[in-house]
Amino acid sequence: MAYTEALYLGCATFFMLYHAFFNYLSAEVNKSSATVRAYRSDLDAFRHFLGAELGKSDDPREVTLADMRLWISQGAQQGLKSTTLARRESSLRAFFHFLQRRYGIEVDPTDNLRGPKLEKVLPSFVPRDEIEAIIDGFGSDVDNEDFETVRNDLIVTMLYTTGMRAAELVGLKDVAVDTRAGELKVLGKRNKERIIPFGDELRAMITHYRQIRDKVVPDCSSGAFFVRVGGEAIYYGLVYKAVRSALDEANVKSSRRSPHTLRHSFATYMLNNGADLAAVQKLLGHASLATTQRYTHLSYRELKKNYQLAHPRALKKE
Repeated sequence: MAYTEALYLGCATFFMLYHAFFNYLSAEVNKSSATVRAYRSDLDAFRHFLGAELGKSDDPREVTLADMRLWISQGAQQGLKSTTLARRESSLRAFFHFLQRRYGIEVDPTDNLRGPKLEKVLPSFVPRDEIEAIIDGFGSDVDNEDFETVRNDLIVTMLYTTGMRAAELVGLKDVAVDTRAGELKVLGKRNKERIIPFGDELRAMITHYRQIRDKVVPDCSSGAFFVRVGGEAIYYGLVYKAVRSALDEANVKSSRRSPHTLRHSFATYMLNNGADLAAVQKLLGHASLATTQRYTHLSYRELKKNYQLAHPRALKKE
């Protein structure tokens, strides 16, 4: 450990050190902004708990395993979801691992910290006939000249037909959409680029959208593909509203109606139709094949459901 870092740890507070931690997450580890916000929220809450509930200093060298267990236990008593409690545990673990590696803190109180056991929840998706009917409806309205309607229809279609994340769609640049090659260049998590192919239907919708956009927003200095009337790039809330509105109007039965549900639907139907697991992993931008494998379980559930409905002896009792 460098002398300056040792000195810094000796006089620093939790408040000062966690800023160094977030800089590390963003600049060195390339964590997504959403992950950094979540860790920041968790550590803010823990620092408040130390002072307001325990009356303790926020010096990380004085934090104990018991303090952490009390904080997570309090969250459980307040009715927080197990996923939230597990993320709190991950935030603490990441922070103290950082202090140990970077500043040489001698004791890591998270060594014996165990978070709640998480239930395996399968991703939700939109029934195929319902999402296909929605997309077909968009395609039948080729003469629509309303900018926001055309844009929102394309948002829903692009999310479903490419499987991209909402954040990737929001950050999509106009130059990254190549209709001639039928490809999108997406900047995913940890600033990793990947290319997603698309077909003739999406190509036609993109061309139509660009024609209308260039009339309504002739000077788009943001360079974004999806823009608002004023030329500014869209934001997540707008994407969520477009997806939710389309699914609600169609009375979709899915329990969740978010942009990520369309990503789940893309992966599910790709695998149901025989796509290679590794290929789907690349299209989705998953770092681990295990993440993509969740959708094979979902596909099997649908296969079992169809078997039970279709085979005359599937539900026959002895």
